[in-house]
Amino acid sequence: MTNPRIPYRLSSARPKLPDFQDKKILVHFVVNVEHWQFESAMPRTIITPPHGKETIPDVPNFSWADYGMRAGMPRLLELLDGIPASTSINAGVIDAYPSAAEAMLKAGWEFIGHGMHQKATNHVEGGEEQLITACLDKIEKFTGARPRGWLSPGLRETVDSPDLMKKAGLDYVCDWVVDDLPSWMTTKHGPLLAMPYNLEVNDSIIYAVERHATGEMLKRLLHTLRRFETETSDNPRVLAIGLHPHLISVPHRIHELDGMIELLRASDQTVFTTGSAICDWFSAAQTPEA
Repeated sequence: MTNPRIPYRLSSARPKLPDFQDKKILVHFVVNVEHWQFESAMPRTIITPPHGKETIPDVPNFSWADYGMRAGMPRLLELLDGIPASTSINAGVIDAYPSAAEAMLKAGWEFIGHGMHQKATNHVEGGEEQLITACLDKIEKFTGARPRGWLSPGLRETVDSPDLMKKAGLDYVCDWVVDDLPSWMTTKHGPLLAMPYNLEVNDSIIYAVERHATGEMLKRLLHTLRRFETETSDNPRVLAIGLHPHLISVPHRIHELDGMIELLRASDQTVFTTGSAICDWFSAAQTPEA
């Protein structure tokens, strides 16, 4: 099967887009803020149990993520102070980590739906549609604004997910990582925007999955930025950077985020922005009908 939602085309054949605020590289920091439930199996692990037998509660692996919410979040908030950013937030964070949720709201981050808790898929008891609605309702009640974007836990969807997202009123989703610019998706309820989200310049992939040494993320960002700088004569680029408090914000890695921000600020082509701002820019320039 070819892509059932986004028609195929070479990125080099895309229509010309205008600059964004006179810049060509749109930097989108996406901070994934998650609620790992103590009474459940952990969605990812850093340490394996003796003899390979998993246990619940999984104290060391739960604590790995919990450390990020306690000690990692202040470091992230400090370094991203004054920088437009988004948080893909499990709605359960609002109850489990209320001061972190308040701090992100005060910082002006855009809130993107990210499920209720950090689970592998959108398959839940009661149905996926109810889950999406419950998450959006909870975030709206807390922030005063209904989320416009969604990033599924682990980027995992069902066959019906885009249809249900559009039905729920969402404008964009970050799960379909097919291009460095947004793409229109087809759904039963109208067009939905596929927002770029990077799986290569992402601390979860680099440090939790591929288990590279510290320094790899900064190196990848440098090479990505330099390549984008050569390609923007054809069209702008969206540079999405996925972050997690328990990964990038540990003491031996937080300097990488500092270095990434410095590197991005040094480029004369970059601008920091949010998912909704990218959505509005692209939607105004290229309608689904076009």
